[in-house]
Amino acid sequence: MLNDFSSSLFEWEIAYSATELMAVAGAFFFAAFVKGATGLGFSTTCLPFLVYAVGLKRGIPLILLPSVTSNILVMVDAGHFREMAYRFRFMLLATIPGVVLGLWFLDVAPAQEAVVALGLVLISYALFAFFTPHLHLSAEMERVLGPVSGFCTGVVNGITGSQIMPVMPYLLSLNLNSDRFVQAINCSFTLSSFVMAAGLYYLGLLNLSAFGISALGLAFVYSGTKLGSKVRQLMSPVVFRRVVLLLLFGLGLSLLLKAV
Repeated sequence: MLNDFSSSLFEWEIAYSATELMAVAGAFFFAAFVKGATGLGFSTTCLPFLVYAVGLKRGIPLILLPSVTSNILVMVDAGHFREMAYRFRFMLLATIPGVVLGLWFLDVAPAQEAVVALGLVLISYALFAFFTPHLHLSAEMERVLGPVSGFCTGVVNGITGSQIMPVMPYLLSLNLNSDRFVQAINCSFTLSSFVMAAGLYYLGLLNLSAFGISALGLAFVYSGTKLGSKVRQLMSPVVFRRVVLLLLFGLGLSLLLKAV
């Protein structure tokens, strides 16, 4: 066992170059900064940079620990966990087979197709955030669309690592107050992340190397979040949000062009 552990440590040393490690640290810091300043999802902002730095299949495992850590902190602060977990239980349960199916696609599909999917998700998210319609679903439609939203979000998450579509517009259409919305969407994020972790480990994509870098990256996540929170207090969040959304739209478009 000691030999296996030593071997894993050696693999960690050679798994990522110094340039890749610097790029990953920068991506973690920037994504945390954006989350602290605007509330945008950590994974959504971080993944495009990781795709350029290490590729999608190597990048997705790196975001799991920072994402789960930030989600749990937010969930503890928001409250209403039991209420939201029970209300959206069917949506959350449907997420699990969706993630499994998405991971299967990630494993068998060419990496180029997964990058295209991520690019489309980023563009869709940016456009939705720019032109968010004031939708409102009835209680009946909430029950009907909940499992559909959960399953589709799981599939997208499994293929691309992004956890926001279509669960974000679904929850926004229910007109929840801010604490309940944050709790509900982070329940989805966290459950997806745990299923993703198990699936990526099974596929051999989550190993000691990826876990170690994720753990070291928490320092950059913490500092980025704190700095983003300070910036949020100093400048208009609307202006900053628009700048970030333009960046995400541009990154999504660039990923599509890269995959062509």
